[in-house]
Amino acid sequence: MSQIIAIHSFRGGTGKSNLIANIAATMVLQGQRVGIIDTDIQSPGIHVIFGLNENKMERALNDYLWGRCDIKDAAYDVTHTLIAEQENTGTVKGSLYLVPSSIKAGEIARVLREGYDVVRLNDGFQELIRTLKLDYLLIDTHPGLNEETLLSIGISNVLMILLRPDNQDFQGTAVTVDVARKLKVPKMLMVINKALPNLNFSDLQQQVEKIYNVPVAGILPLSEEMVLLGSKGLFCLRYSGHPISKTITRITEQIAGLVVTR
Repeated sequence: MSQIIAIHSFRGGTGKSNLIANIAATMVLQGQRVGIIDTDIQSPGIHVIFGLNENKMERALNDYLWGRCDIKDAAYDVTHTLIAEQENTGTVKGSLYLVPSSIKAGEIARVLREGYDVVRLNDGFQELIRTLKLDYLLIDTHPGLNEETLLSIGISNVLMILLRPDNQDFQGTAVTVDVARKLKVPKMLMVINKALPNLNFSDLQQQVEKIYNVPVAGILPLSEEMVLLGSKGLFCLRYSGHPISKTITRITEQIAGLVVTR
């Protein structure tokens, strides 16, 4: 049964795209067929992690939303990125597809000026799952709450909320959790990112779970290696033994253990 996982943060700069990319890569190494849709149309970027050159992207999510193509025509097979990182085709057992949003200024300006058909976006999610026979569809949402984000949250089987140990993030996340409960999201998970390594992670987890009554799937430490990588690749493949990579594996295992129906 295919699962839709929406990954959201109330504010930008939380590391959401890197988390999504690395969860997806981990799933693919475990033999899953995975799709990612970058619905952060106003500030797209996850394609950079997979080495997609925007000048060579003939189609993007924008083209589908404005009726220029089918959703599958905007999906790029980026499994080769994982194979190149692993340097061994035998370890990559699944497949990974990415539907990027356009980085062209004119396309972004049109979204801001005209908007788009949100219902068509939902149809695209379902069509992509069907045509590519996906086990998981990961949705990279736009920070904050807008119509597209509400749709993504509302149709997801699992909502993963990413936040930093920061009071602004804490307050905004409370709004997201409240909205998700009103939309009757079947399952929510929290991931805390960019936590200082000298913090007591156990206490931090208990604090966050008490505030929101949502389980914390993992806490990712602030990492010099992640900063130095600068989104130029997949962290979990470059640093497989790193605490961040091990935590991402545990998060992925928790997602895999959830078969949630709406």
